[in-house]
Amino acid sequence: MNVLIVFAHPEARSLNAAMRDVCVEELQAQGHTVQVSDLYAMRFKPVVDRDDFPLLPPGERLKVAAASQAGYAAGALTDDVLAEIAKLQWADALILHFPLWWYTMPAILKGWVERVFAYGFAYGVGEHSDAKWGDRFGEGSLSDKRAMVITSTGGWQAHYSARGINGPLDDILFPINHNILYYPGAAVLPPFVVYRADRLQETDFPPIAEALRARMRGLFSDAPIAYRRQNGGDYEIPGCELKAGLARPGSGGFGLHVASGGSGEPLA
Repeated sequence: MNVLIVFAHPEARSLNAAMRDVCVEELQAQGHTVQVSDLYAMRFKPVVDRDDFPLLPPGERLKVAAASQAGYAAGALTDDVLAEIAKLQWADALILHFPLWWYTMPAILKGWVERVFAYGFAYGVGEHSDAKWGDRFGEGSLSDKRAMVITSTGGWQAHYSARGINGPLDDILFPINHNILYYPGAAVLPPFVVYRADRLQETDFPPIAEALRARMRGLFSDAPIAYRRQNGGDYEIPGCELKAGLARPGSGGFGLHVASGGSGEPLA
């Protein structure tokens, strides 16, 4: 199988870089083929602007979605974006690997998503179908792929618990897991999270590495988070509100969108 790791950390000697190397080693040992997009090493351009859309006539107002749609349909996006789209199309699994900064991904990775998840490729697919309200949230261009997040944070695990001051980690990662990875259809695995990253010693790394190897061995077999499919009958269409009576007892907010018995707990 083919695995794409999109890696976002500026330091080659970081904990995250060491974890990335463990992932690559284990995946290759399992017979998989791996590509790594090391965004900082690539000096990947993270900002969407007019230069992203060569077809846009000078002086015409930039409407990003429309320009992205036209560029993707014509195969006329910039070479760096087309290269990343080709990697995604090649991959059977996508791993987003980053440190959790200010409760989200680093800006360079967010920019990768904004530029590479083009209209007509990752969104806006099937939106004019009479039978559906868009191929998204469980359907779409990544529906034949698996995806997961690997991340680290300086906080304690208790800080990210249901009663923790930072808020539940499932909620913090929901915009990435559900609204970026699941939106175009990928089956999203629970994240791999390392807590108190800045306080770890070298002796703490071997058990982390072994746990990470285990997750890589299960990349194509572990159960994904049971997010509800938009077009699976759980939502009122076109309003996309969860139908009455489907919420799990005690659930609310983001938790409403994980089906009963679904896996959503982060794995350390």
